[in-house]
Amino acid sequence: MVPSPDALRRERRDGVGDLGRRDVFRLPALSASVADARGRIRARLREWGAGAELRDDASLVVTELFTNAVRHTDSEKITCVLHDCGSVVRVEVTDQGRGTGVPAPGVAGADEEGGRGLLLVSVLSLAWGSDPAEDGAGRVVWAELAAHRAPH
Repeated sequence: MVPSPDALRRERRDGVGDLGRRDVFRLPALSASVADARGRIRARLREWGAGAELRDDASLVVTELFTNAVRHTDSEKITCVLHDCGSVVRVEVTDQGRGTGVPAPGVAGADEEGGRGLLLVSVLSLAWGSDPAEDGAGRVVWAELAAHRAPH
Protein backbone atom coordinates (compact mmCIF):
# COMPACT_ATOMS: atom_id res chain seq x y z
CA MET A 1 0.00 0.00 0.00
CA VAL A 2 1.30 3.46 -0.92
CA PRO A 3 0.98 6.01 1.90
CA SER A 4 -0.95 9.19 1.21
CA PRO A 5 0.95 12.48 0.74
CA ASP A 6 -0.40 13.63 4.11
CA ALA A 7 0.92 10.51 5.82
CA LEU A 8 4.31 10.99 4.20
CA ARG A 9 4.33 14.64 5.27
CA ARG A 10 3.52 13.70 8.87
CA GLU A 11 6.26 11.07 8.86
CA ARG A 12 8.81 13.60 7.63
CA ARG A 13 7.74 16.23 10.17
CA ASP A 14 7.95 13.67 12.95
CA GLY A 15 11.49 12.75 11.89
CA VAL A 16 10.68 9.21 10.70
CA GLY A 17 13.19 8.34 8.00
CA ASP A 18 14.64 11.82 8.34
CA LEU A 19 18.16 11.06 7.11
CA GLY A 20 18.58 14.00 4.76
CA ARG A 21 20.40 17.26 5.03
CA ARG A 22 18.69 20.31 6.47
CA ASP A 23 19.35 24.03 6.39
CA VAL A 24 17.48 26.50 8.60
CA PHE A 25 17.86 30.28 8.42
CA ARG A 26 15.97 33.40 9.53
CA LEU A 27 15.74 36.69 7.71
CA PRO A 28 14.01 40.01 8.36
CA ALA A 29 10.47 40.12 6.95
CA LEU A 30 11.41 42.62 4.25
CA SER A 31 11.03 42.52 0.48
CA ALA A 32 14.80 42.94 0.24
CA SER A 33 15.25 39.60 2.06
CA VAL A 34 13.53 37.63 -0.72
CA ALA A 35 16.68 37.68 -2.86
CA ASP A 36 18.76 36.53 0.12
CA ALA A 37 16.42 33.57 0.73
CA ARG A 38 16.47 32.65 -2.96
CA GLY A 39 20.28 32.84 -3.07
CA ARG A 40 20.66 30.73 0.06
CA ILE A 41 18.34 28.02 -1.31
CA ARG A 42 20.17 27.95 -4.67
CA ALA A 43 23.60 27.78 -3.04
CA ARG A 44 22.65 25.03 -0.60
CA LEU A 45 21.01 22.90 -3.30
CA ARG A 46 24.10 23.32 -5.49
CA GLU A 47 26.27 22.13 -2.57
CA TRP A 48 23.96 19.14 -2.15
CA GLY A 49 24.30 18.15 -5.82
CA ALA A 50 20.82 19.16 -6.98
CA GLY A 51 20.27 19.64 -10.68
CA ALA A 52 19.57 23.01 -12.30
CA GLU A 53 15.84 22.28 -12.68
CA LEU A 54 15.38 21.66 -8.95
CA ARG A 55 17.46 24.73 -8.07
CA ASP A 56 15.30 26.85 -10.37
CA ASP A 57 12.01 25.38 -9.10
CA ALA A 58 12.98 25.68 -5.42
CA SER A 59 14.17 29.25 -5.98
CA LEU A 60 10.84 30.22 -7.48
CA VAL A 61 8.90 28.44 -4.73
CA VAL A 62 10.84 30.13 -1.89
CA THR A 63 10.46 33.47 -3.67
CA GLU A 64 6.68 33.11 -3.78
CA LEU A 65 6.29 31.77 -0.24
CA PHE A 66 8.64 34.33 1.31
CA THR A 67 7.02 37.20 -0.60
CA ASN A 68 3.59 36.10 0.63
CA ALA A 69 4.84 35.98 4.22
CA VAL A 70 6.17 39.54 3.87
CA ARG A 71 3.03 40.89 2.19
CA HIS A 72 0.30 39.07 4.07
CA THR A 73 1.56 38.82 7.66
CA ASP A 74 2.79 41.22 10.27
CA SER A 75 6.02 39.30 10.86
CA GLU A 76 9.36 40.72 11.90
CA LYS A 77 11.35 37.60 10.98
CA ILE A 78 10.70 34.75 8.58
CA THR A 79 12.22 31.31 9.05
CA CYS A 80 13.09 29.16 6.05
CA VAL A 81 13.87 25.46 6.14
CA LEU A 82 15.29 23.45 3.26
CA HIS A 83 15.22 19.70 3.86
CA ASP A 84 16.66 17.10 1.52
CA CYS A 85 14.64 13.92 2.11
CA GLY A 86 16.24 11.96 -0.74
CA SER A 87 13.63 11.77 -3.49
CA VAL A 88 11.87 14.91 -2.21
CA VAL A 89 13.13 18.34 -1.24
CA ARG A 90 10.90 20.23 1.18
CA VAL A 91 10.86 24.02 1.43
CA GLU A 92 9.17 25.56 4.48
CA VAL A 93 8.55 29.23 5.18
CA THR A 94 7.34 30.09 8.68
CA ASP A 95 5.89 33.49 9.49
CA GLN A 96 5.12 34.92 12.92
CA GLY A 97 1.43 35.05 12.30
CA ARG A 98 -1.00 37.90 12.49
CA GLY A 99 -1.92 37.31 8.86
CA THR A 100 -5.39 36.98 7.45
CA GLY A 101 -6.79 33.74 6.11
CA VAL A 102 -5.26 30.48 4.96
CA PRO A 103 -2.99 30.54 1.89
CA ALA A 104 -4.88 29.65 -1.29
CA PRO A 105 -4.15 30.24 -4.97
CA GLY A 106 -5.70 33.48 -6.16
CA VAL A 107 -7.59 34.22 -9.32
CA ALA A 108 -5.76 36.98 -11.15
CA GLY A 109 -7.03 38.80 -14.20
CA ALA A 110 -4.98 38.79 -17.39
CA ASP A 111 -3.78 42.35 -16.81
CA GLU A 112 -2.99 41.97 -13.09
CA GLU A 113 0.65 41.88 -12.06
CA GLY A 114 0.31 39.59 -9.02
CA GLY A 115 -1.91 36.86 -7.65
CA ARG A 116 -0.38 33.84 -9.36
CA GLY A 117 2.32 32.86 -6.85
CA LEU A 118 0.58 29.96 -5.16
CA LEU A 119 -0.65 28.70 -8.52
CA LEU A 120 3.00 28.51 -9.60
CA VAL A 121 3.89 26.76 -6.34
CA SER A 122 1.14 24.18 -6.94
CA VAL A 123 2.38 23.51 -10.48
CA LEU A 124 6.03 23.11 -9.46
CA SER A 125 5.40 21.02 -6.34
CA LEU A 126 4.42 17.42 -5.73
CA ALA A 127 2.41 18.74 -2.76
CA TRP A 128 2.08 21.96 -0.82
CA GLY A 129 0.05 23.30 2.06
CA SER A 130 0.14 25.08 5.38
CA ASP A 131 0.15 24.10 9.03
CA PRO A 132 0.11 26.08 12.26
CA ALA A 133 3.62 26.86 13.47
CA GLU A 134 4.83 24.70 16.34
CA ASP A 135 4.72 27.66 18.73
CA GLY A 136 1.15 28.44 17.66
CA ALA A 137 2.03 32.03 16.77
CA GLY A 138 2.32 31.71 13.03
CA ARG A 139 1.99 29.50 10.02
CA VAL A 140 4.30 27.16 8.11
CA VAL A 141 3.69 27.14 4.38
CA TRP A 142 5.50 24.23 2.78
CA ALA A 143 6.11 22.73 -0.63
CA GLU A 144 7.66 19.42 -1.62
CA LEU A 145 9.50 19.13 -4.90
CA ALA A 146 10.84 16.10 -6.74
CA ALA A 147 14.61 15.93 -6.21
CA HIS A 148 16.57 16.05 -9.46
CA ARG A 149 20.25 15.27 -8.97
CA ALA A 150 22.93 16.79 -11.17
CA PRO A 151 24.52 14.23 -13.51
CA HIS A 152 28.01 13.14 -12.48
